[in-house]
Amino acid sequence: MARHQRPRETSGMRTDTLETLLRRLQEERSFSGTVLITRAGRTVFEEHYGQADRAAGVPVGSRTRFALGSVTKIFTATAVLTLVEEGALRLDTRVRELLPPDRRPSTLREDVTVGHLLTHTSGIADYFEEETATGEWVSEFAALWRDRPVYRMLRPADFLEFFGDLPPYRAPGVRYQYSNAGYILLGLAVEQVTGRDCNEEVIARVFDPAGMDASGFFGSDEVRPDVATGYLRPRAPGEPWRTNVFAVPSVGGPDGGAFSTAADLDRFLSAYAAGELVKPALLTEALTPHTRMDDHSAMGHGVYLLGKGQERAFGAEGADPGAEALIRRYPELDIHTVVLSNVNDSAWTIDDCLRATVTGNAAG
Repeated sequence: MARHQRPRETSGMRTDTLETLLRRLQEERSFSGTVLITRAGRTVFEEHYGQADRAAGVPVGSRTRFALGSVTKIFTATAVLTLVEEGALRLDTRVRELLPPDRRPSTLREDVTVGHLLTHTSGIADYFEEETATGEWVSEFAALWRDRPVYRMLRPADFLEFFGDLPPYRAPGVRYQYSNAGYILLGLAVEQVTGRDCNEEVIARVFDPAGMDASGFFGSDEVRPDVATGYLRPRAPGEPWRTNVFAVPSVGGPDGGAFSTAADLDRFLSAYAAGELVKPALLTEALTPHTRMDDHSAMGHGVYLLGKGQERAFGAEGADPGAEALIRRYPELDIHTVVLSNVNDSAWTIDDCLRATVTGNAAG
């Protein structure tokens, strides 16, 4: 597969190691996707690898729209915070008081709040438990849909059957534990207070004001231009690559599955950081560590917080079968990085190299 590159601004940033890594990942892991670095709103590195459509031989390019997996959660969180600004919700609103019985788990504790859901500290049971997933998580996630066809999963309420009767893991606020189910409940909360579909609210409250014109929630049966097909690797040597059409819900929702381009995600980071989506006071609260994930990272209100000083970054990340995405903003450096891919097993390796590239150039 060929590398596809467009001219970029001269920046002085050394990217030799990054380019070597991308070539190696393409050769060894069939990496297919886009990597973007911008500084102060100007592109300093952008390269595209592989195929958006393997059957038709369509290469990945700057207009390619990739599935984002759980990067979508930062959009849901942003929409929720706009509702907090409007007074329709509070961070300490109790979810049981907000959602009627048929739109929440029967086992939901009375003390779970909107803030707990945003920070993954609610303690509720999840429909796909990532802490216990093995290295075969792609096949494990795909197995969710053996008895529940993907075309039935259209709205947040459709997911309640997965976790609605499961007992909670623990009381809220005890510790961080990543929760897709928590963001399903946030989507239900958005619908409850607005009376509109959660995806429509995300488009109106996040995509439109950020200028993300190429982004959206696209159904797997919709014919749209520039949308990358997600791919699963061959089951055995000599067998074909497969699409992820039976491995993910047929349309994205509050916990994952939106589509976007690298340029649109760069616009999102700019608008978010500038307080154009969430006003500065609430943005500061959102970017405050509310729970530790490990020694090097924490969780704000739907946003990952990484590192310290010049190496400090915030953003989002996600993966589904046939999709990987990571977005980062380095506030002290005014640098954004975006990694998008329609295959698995490369994006986090690239992100590690990007962090070293960005902070190493800054130190130099």
